[in-house]
Amino acid sequence: MARKQLIRALPAEWPVTISQATNGQEALAALRQGLGQVMLLDLTMPVLDGYETLAAMRAEGLACKVVVSGDVQDEAVRRVKELGALAFIKKPADPETLRSTLLELGLFDPKATPTAVAQAAVLDELKVNFRDALREVTNVAMGRAAALLAKVLGVFVQLPVPQVNIFEVSELHMTLTDAMRGERLSAVCQGFIGDGIAGEALLLFHDSEVADMAKLLGWQPKDDTQTSEMLLDLASILTGACLAGIAEQIDVRFSQGHPQLLGQHSSIERLIHLNQRRWRKTLAIEVSYSLEAHSIHFDLLLLFTEDSIKRLTNKLNYLMN
Repeated sequence: MARKQLIRALPAEWPVTISQATNGQEALAALRQGLGQVMLLDLTMPVLDGYETLAAMRAEGLACKVVVSGDVQDEAVRRVKELGALAFIKKPADPETLRSTLLELGLFDPKATPTAVAQAAVLDELKVNFRDALREVTNVAMGRAAALLAKVLGVFVQLPVPQVNIFEVSELHMTLTDAMRGERLSAVCQGFIGDGIAGEALLLFHDSEVADMAKLLGWQPKDDTQTSEMLLDLASILTGACLAGIAEQIDVRFSQGHPQLLGQHSSIERLIHLNQRRWRKTLAIEVSYSLEAHSIHFDLLLLFTEDSIKRLTNKLNYLMN
């Protein structure tokens, strides 16, 4: 999905041959074969991410001019430019922004011979399924949420590739229980609905990390009530920004309910038992944020109702085509 959006945004008259890689390791292999003079590089990728790819290119002395798109944290921009990237473009890439950036860098000559047919052929070969498309939409949205969180906490937020799955509630129960075995958790839930799409955002906080979170925020909660207020505030930032990022991309306006504390100091088994009637078959997006140099991470689950899947599919098909 990310590659399709970028290729579609390229100037049609740019006379280039396009090579693609699904992760940084494949990209390095292509560069070693001399297949890239200009690279459009994502940051959040499996196997080898954008930062690791840039570092490996520098270590190997691989000559390539790099334009990065992706994570919008200020620290992310600083780091990739320090590693040699020439420019940074927010995803999804705006064609005019990409065009002007390539012009400014001297990488694109508008008087060149058009090659739109070649680009069209590459796009025709790229088949994107529902899960991949939703993963990329979430990837962009969580980057914006991370930028907000980074400003609030004054830290760098590390982002993994989000996971997208369709679960029966029993499968969701098993997956969460296995992942959180032995953990004591506090959970905040926030409902959302818009244009035939509805669901709930579930943010899980690990009790062992709450004191460190409070220290970062400059809070000194005296009891569970004040702690719950802090968790609700953090949930509003993360959930609101992530949902807003998704809504903007698929052209939907979500109405959000007030965040609610589902439970404090509970096991995941207890949380699911208390709320199992709320979740039956669900489309689940899992995003895990971690804070660099801190043993703190947040697990955000976006749980869409089964009835929402058809509408989401239509929205994503429009976005892809």
